[in-house]
Amino acid sequence: MMGWGWFWPILLLLGVSLLVYGTAQLVRGRGSSGSVVGPGASLEAGVTARQILDERYARGEIDDEEYRRRRDELT
Repeated sequence: MMGWGWFWPILLLLGVSLLVYGTAQLVRGRGSSGSVVGPGASLEAGVTARQILDERYARGEIDDEEYRRRRDELT
């Protein structure tokens, strides 16, 4: 019986690790929609790349030169 004293701390550590991993997976799954968009961009269906670009320009996230370059790449 004395040889099993090491088992309980390891079992407790394994349980806590699984709990943390499961929580992380739930949080990651909830925030993921399968699409890649920039911060603050709308995730509504039907939003085009041009609309997201226009919104970023309007918020001042990108300057005139970058806006024109990216707009030309989209067309």
